[in-house]
Amino acid sequence: MVSTLGGLQRYFRVILLLLLALTLLVLARFLLTDLELVTPLFGGQAKGPPVTNIMFLKTHKTASSTVLNILYRFAETHNLSVALPAGLHVHLGYPRLFLARYVEGVELQQHFNIMCNHLRFNLPEVQKVMPNNTFYFSILRNPVFQLESSFIYYKTYTPAFLRAPSLDAFLASPRTFYNDSRLLKNVYAKNNMWFDFGFDPNAPLEEGYVRARIAEVERRFQLVLIAEHLDESLVLLRRRLRWALDDVVAFRINARSARSVTRLAPETRERARSWCALDWRLYEHFNRSLWGQLRAELGPRRLRGEVERLRARRRELATLCLQDGGEPKNRTQIRDLRLRPYQSGRADILGYNLRPGLDNQTLRVCQRLVMPELQYMAHLYALQFPEKPRKKIPFLGE
Repeated sequence: MVSTLGGLQRYFRVILLLLLALTLLVLARFLLTDLELVTPLFGGQAKGPPVTNIMFLKTHKTASSTVLNILYRFAETHNLSVALPAGLHVHLGYPRLFLARYVEGVELQQHFNIMCNHLRFNLPEVQKVMPNNTFYFSILRNPVFQLESSFIYYKTYTPAFLRAPSLDAFLASPRTFYNDSRLLKNVYAKNNMWFDFGFDPNAPLEEGYVRARIAEVERRFQLVLIAEHLDESLVLLRRRLRWALDDVVAFRINARSARSVTRLAPETRERARSWCALDWRLYEHFNRSLWGQLRAELGPRRLRGEVERLRARRRELATLCLQDGGEPKNRTQIRDLRLRPYQSGRADILGYNLRPGLDNQTLRVCQRLVMPELQYMAHLYALQFPEKPRKKIPFLGE
């Protein structure tokens, strides 16, 4: 009887030890997963220093102003040089192909760390300004919604849009309004993202040509973000640049109010895809490419965790910095004139009000997060070229 009891006790001890080992194994797995999620976000990338030589091809109406704010903040925080437009200009020669001479101080400085203002891509000239180890990236948006935004924003600047009573009317008969021979005047009216990459927006949709141009973009640009999946894109960008979480957290910059967004009928969307077919091919390819990279490098579970941490930090900063829970304001509601964004065409561009009573250090952080594009460019220009006249921002009364 004693022998039987002793055998049972040994049996139960073995079972308990196995259960304990299994529990520890499960806990270790969860801890490892959590560490994988937390380490790259809160501790930065483990391998190598942060990337500081960066060329961002800033496409139009693609959430690129939000990305620009990220790059401007990083440059200012780390005292990096930025390839800024020369003199009173606000673009780097756009819509003409970029030339190195469009950059302020290029004759005195061999290379710059960051290039991110609007330009039409021209690799040989960009390479005169940027170091050999530069990280190249850009951003694309669904061409249907990119065209809708362009029509509203550039309505008064683009002859093809100016003559059209609505986007529906324009797309119903685009050749009535669009003239191929006025390319530089009508750059926003057809395949504008394709144009920004330096290609011909009026080129025929020939498979060999399209594939060759897309391959050209892939060879030069290490990453192409997608505006519809901006948070996922920023997670991947942060990994590639080996940056900290706060470096890529951003509020939406240069966004429109809902009332200035046109709802498009299904047939109008289809016409937009057809009219901007080169943009559509570019977008489809790099949308697939982005998700392929996200699956390969992160996987669904880890991606969800990193995106949620990014969004949680954005919410924290909105609570810290912004009035009214971070709700964007129209131009008449923004009290600080220096934080009012430029208004263009028929668009109602939104901005932010900061919470009163912020201490000086917090105020500086918050101001950078909400500073509109033109004001931030002028601010960096004054820091980088204190001996030169400041850039004027006419819509602020300067």
